[in-house]
Amino acid sequence: MGKFRKRVNDFPTPYTCMNAVREGGLETKLSMFLMGFGNMVHGQKVKGLLYLAVEVIYLVFMAVNGVGFLRMLGSLGSEPQKEIWDEASQVYLYTKGDQSVLILLYGVATVLLTIFMVCMWRGALRSAYKAECLDKAGKHVNNFAEDLKSLLHENLYRLFMTPPMAFIFMFTILPLIFMICMAFTNYSRLDNHLMLFDWVGLDNFKALFDSSSILGSTFWSVLGWTLIWAFFATFSNYIFGMILSLMINRKGTRAKGFWRFCFVLSCAVPMFVSLLIMRTMLQPNGAVNVLLRNLGWIAQDASLPFFTDPTWARVTVIVINIWVGVPYTLLQLTGVLQNIPGELYEAAKVDGANAFQTFTKITLPYMLYVTTPYLIMTFTGNVNNFNVIYLLSGGDPITDLSSTAGKTDLLVTWLYKLTIDKQYYNIGAVIGILTFVILAIGALITYRNSKSYKEEGGF
Repeated sequence: MGKFRKRVNDFPTPYTCMNAVREGGLETKLSMFLMGFGNMVHGQKVKGLLYLAVEVIYLVFMAVNGVGFLRMLGSLGSEPQKEIWDEASQVYLYTKGDQSVLILLYGVATVLLTIFMVCMWRGALRSAYKAECLDKAGKHVNNFAEDLKSLLHENLYRLFMTPPMAFIFMFTILPLIFMICMAFTNYSRLDNHLMLFDWVGLDNFKALFDSSSILGSTFWSVLGWTLIWAFFATFSNYIFGMILSLMINRKGTRAKGFWRFCFVLSCAVPMFVSLLIMRTMLQPNGAVNVLLRNLGWIAQDASLPFFTDPTWARVTVIVINIWVGVPYTLLQLTGVLQNIPGELYEAAKVDGANAFQTFTKITLPYMLYVTTPYLIMTFTGNVNNFNVIYLLSGGDPITDLSSTAGKTDLLVTWLYKLTIDKQYYNIGAVIGILTFVILAIGALITYRNSKSYKEEGGF
């Protein structure tokens, strides 16, 4: 924290909002109510008019729609859609009614727009105070043309960052906050809450954490399997990829390129194609079971329960994930091994280190040092590994008909089923929040451990 303050204080600026309120002139203080007034007084008429136009547009919007959106945000609507029989047309007509989804969306957008307006207000106040200080000091105050020209020089970062920030604001922040708010409502098909729903506070979180309920027991079961899957899917790929890379890259191995080609060949086929093929081959009447019957290894009316038994299904998806994931780990660790300085191995050999000591003291620390970000990324990716689970097992088998998840469902596939198939959007939003929290905690723990490892004298 001290380093951060030191960096901030390296570039102090007197043009702050607090200084503008305390030390600014009348025109600057009036800029708190009429944005751009101080700029217009000190010769920046176009800039001041633009600030004023932004303020007028915001106030008009709030007067026409914004206040109504914020007022309805508290109740999310109260007028339900009604069914009325039209005697003349002999059909049922439906009144418009309130749509809570739109009310929530417009309300959240209005809140974010207000936050953006506050930032604009602070920028306008600082700009007015800066113009006042420069004018009173007899220094040059930029006109509008000079401000535009500065966007191509010292303020070029503002020009380039504005469009990306606008898109992030509209397509990332707004949907994210909308989804978080949805977790505190009863938006689902239960009791017909798809059109008109209410705030329920933490009831959805309580229901999900209640292990005595069907929903709660399903959540804890899915969460436990998700963590087990992420651990084995990450480190099994890493360990097997490490073993293969060490075997192929050792000095005594011939035709290294050929062996790399054999293992990496599966990368040439799209992963979803490979997964669908494996799913077909492992069905009760698939190629694997038919071959085993023909060889006489299993009875003619029997089949191995690859996707029908919970334990078999979980082991199957982990093994197939190793098959599709190891080639990528092999390629990455091959590059790491080839960049380890040869002098380290020569020095270890001179010191009398054996192969195991060389591996644990040089090779492994070097690989972990380089690939720690890769491990973090792989672990988080496996927590959200939708493709492997959904395309292989579809989350099956389902052993409890009252449950909404199968034995191989991850949080992400369960979320998909809850929202797309079951239309339990509120519970899906809660699961999305919890998934993010789990990923953030896992990434933080991994980062702290790797950082302490380096500080304690790691490679």
